Parts: sequence; structure tokens; C-alpha cells
Amino acid sequence: MNANQTHCLQLLRDADPDRYLSVLYAPEDKRGALAALYAFNVEIARIRDLIHDPLPGEVRLQWWRDLINGTEHGEAVGNPVAAALLEAIKVHNLPRAAFDNYCEARIFDLYDDPMPSRNDLEGYCGETASALIQLACLVLDAQKAPAHADMAGHAGVAQAITGLLRLLPLHRRRGQVYIPADILSAVGCSAETVLDGADKDGVKRAIDAMIALAEDHLGKYEAGAKSLPAALRPAYLPVSLTRTYLKGIKASGAAAADETAVVSPLKRQWVMFRASMR
Repeated sequence: MNANQTHCLQLLRDADPDRYLSVLYAPEDKRGALAALYAFNVEIARIRDLIHDPLPGEVRLQWWRDLINGTEHGEAVGNPVAAALLEAIKVHNLPRAAFDNYCEARIFDLYDDPMPSRNDLEGYCGETASALIQLACLVLDAQKAPAHADMAGHAGVAQAITGLLRLLPLHRRRGQVYIPADILSAVGCSAETVLDGADKDGVKRAIDAMIALAEDHLGKYEAGAKSLPAALRPAYLPVSLTRTYLKGIKASGAAAADETAVVSPLKRQWVMFRASMR
């Protein structure tokens, strides 16, 4: 690993320990590019925490989009994540359009607009988490990756929905609701109910509906997971924790809206280790 890639890996250790651990299971010559890819995800995901208004966030996103699409930015010289990402894109011939679509989807994070529908949620998850898995697969084995794009789709949607449920307490403090309006309506709930938290039963029904949606996609991924080539498996290791996280959220019930269900680092490492051995 070069210095930029090492920086990315260190960033992951603190900001995204699950993906950090998965990188260590990848072949040594692939770790630097994977670390760059996941560090890029960290940088984009935390933009909302660094801004007070959406417009500066859109400017930051546009900076990344311009950089990836070839527009010169002097600041990239001193940005190790940007430098490492550009190297990964070049070496592994990663599709720049996937990064552009990713950034476009992430604009939603900057605003407090409601998620309109289940289809919109699945699209958001597909352009972000699923795309990240597919890009990681291209790094690991560009020839075998395309044949498993559908599997990456289901895995990413399950992983992303679970992540959104784990972040529900944070999103409520911000005034954000990622639970789609049509799902809320179907369970007799609303975005306002989720935010004020007064109707615990309504919130729990909404959480349960999201868990069911995540489990549906996770089941479809797991049904075909055994056919995954060994070369691609490191890209899916973070997904192996999804069922464990969902179990904790389910056990918390309505309290999952107030406090993130905790899974110990030792438990997470054990689950991923077992997944790596299958």
C-alpha cells in the first residue's frame, strides 16, 4: 500500500470498522483500492455532519463529481482519499458513471425531504450500497463481477436499509425520515409520528415493516450466495453482519428509534470470520 491508501485504511478503522475488517480479508494487492473506495464512501456519508445548509453540501458533492469525471482540482493533490480513489479508478478501470450516480443519490441526504416510496428507497440503496459492492467486485475480479450484479443489488439494499434503521436515532434528531411514505401509510403511521415518537406502537410497526423489507432482500441474496466465486466474497463480507444487526433492532422494538442497537466488536469480528470461512 502507498501512503494515500494507508491513510484510507486508517480512516476506515475508526469511521467504518466493518468495511475496514473486510478489507483485511481481501488479497493484499487489492486492499489499497478497496480502502480508497470505502474511504470515499465515508467522506460522502459525513458531508451532512459538516454543513449547516444543503447548498454547501451540494458544492462538496459536485467537487467529487467533477474530480472523478476528469475536471482538474488543485485541492486533490493534498487530499489522500481523492488521490487514492483516482488511482483505483484508473488501475481497475472503474466506471465513472457509477460514482456520479452515487453522488446524485447522496443529494437526498442533505435535505429533510421525505422518502416518497419503497421504489425510491430501493433505488437510493441501489445507487449507493449496492453500487459500492459492485465496484468492490470489479476491483477484486473484473471478469466475474458482472455476472453477479443482481446479487450485489439485493445485498446492498438489505445492508443499506439495515444501516438506515441503525441510524434512525440520528436521523430523527436531524428531522430526517428515510422510511418511505407508502410504507408508513400502510402501517398507519406518518413521518411526523416517527419524528415526535409519541406513538410507540406506530413507530414499532414502521420499524418492523422496514425490517421485513431488509429481510426480503437479504433472503434473496443469501439464496444465491453459495454460488459466489471465492474471489468476490470479500466485497460481501460486510453484508454478513446484516442479519445480526437486524436481530438486535428487532429485539429493541420501538426503542430502536431512540437508541442504536449495539453489537459488540468481538461479535462482529466472529460473524465476519465465520462468513469468510464458508
